[in-house]
Amino acid sequence: MQLLVCVTGGIAAYKACEICSLAIKAGHSVRVAMTNNAKRFVGPLTFEGLTGHAVMTESFSDAMAHIHWAKWADVVLVAPLTANSLSKLALGFADDAVSTLTLAVPVTTPIIVAPAMNTHMWDNPVVQRNLKWLVDLERFTVIEPVNKRLACGDHGVGALAQPEALLTACQEALVATSSSP
Repeated sequence: MQLLVCVTGGIAAYKACEICSLAIKAGHSVRVAMTNNAKRFVGPLTFEGLTGHAVMTESFSDAMAHIHWAKWADVVLVAPLTANSLSKLALGFADDAVSTLTLAVPVTTPIIVAPAMNTHMWDNPVVQRNLKWLVDLERFTVIEPVNKRLACGDHGVGALAQPEALLTACQEALVATSSSP
């Protein structure tokens, strides 16, 4: 599997490192794209070391890179998906590496999104509306956040699903796509 991991700027960004590591150990090829806010939590060099590939952090450092990377991927995983990036995907914005890449992904390529945010943000009607818009498109598979103690100290729904579960979802999406007529 050629897995494109898109990392957005939440505290759960560090778990994307584990996702990449698990995917590499399973024999998959992995590339990473990051928003500028994601770089505040984990540096691109970490992902370069894990994957052996350069990390995309800018939309237009190479005018066609987002197209080539989008075509390269068998599966795209956006993890963590912040409320901000969820809004961008729901509205079709393309103003950073992740949102631009995601819009360029061929419609036959599965896109899995794994939201992670504070419980109050997750429960916000605007966030829930944006999530519903993604679901209604039948273009995105949502792996919902889990209920636990969050980094901010609150307890509730909002934590990123476990890396193993996210990798399994990617593998299952590839199998489902491969068996489709």
